Amino acid sequence: MKLFKAAVAALLGLAFVSAFAETAQEAAVRKAIEPRLGEDAKVVAVSKTPYSGLFEVQVNGDIIYTDAKAQFLFVGRIVDTKTYQDYTKARLEEINKVAFSDLPLELAMKQVKGNGKRVIAVFEDPNCGYCKRFRQTLEGINDITVYTFMYNILSPDSIAKSRNVWCSADRNKAWDDWMLNGKAPAPASDKCTTPHEKVLALGQRMGVTGTPTIIFTDGSRIPGAIDAKALEVKLSSIKQ
Repeated sequence: MKLFKAAVAALLGLAFVSAFAETAQEAAVRKAIEPRLGEDAKVVAVSKTPYSGLFEVQVNGDIIYTDAKAQFLFVGRIVDTKTYQDYTKARLEEINKVAFSDLPLELAMKQVKGNGKRVIAVFEDPNCGYCKRFRQTLEGINDITVYTFMYNILSPDSIAKSRNVWCSADRNKAWDDWMLNGKAPAPASDKCTTPHEKVLALGQRMGVTGTPTIIFTDGSRIPGAIDAKALEVKLSSIKQ
């Protein structure tokens, strides 16, 4: 079994080196597949895989597969039937890694609990029910620093709500009052400016398509709300 895993890993390594320098065949697949995916699809890379001649197509932060003629699309996960290893999941985690130190944290609200040694960033929308659920989870987590990017993508009034929070005297309190208790902050002054456009552009560059999206210091991300147990397990696995 160890030899099998090593062989597969070697194949994967060879297969995905080409993501940085496409071969003629990969370039041909890209040329054929791009116009068939529509104008909104941005193909980042095409690479041949060890999976029955399939080609991996990185598009809009996701992965799909196609054949050498780009005639068929395969949407789903590649899972090893012997080890049950999910190769698609591993690849998604790799291509979506974030350089945490490069995040423009000045565009986020900062909340420190306890010693604050454990650090996460989270993209949230004020109209997001799952974000509110995750805020409830964070209430029970100690020794953590949370950077919150207000990512207004769900409703036109998300921008106004986030602006009122950002322009409050105590942003963290105003955010928690709204997300946890439904207490709206006072309307912001017309003179107050917010980082909305910059945060929106940041999230789009990072391929953040939903809220909440949790970013960890090891560069990994989790889309969606998770419970306290799952969050503690994840934080414990990261060297702070």
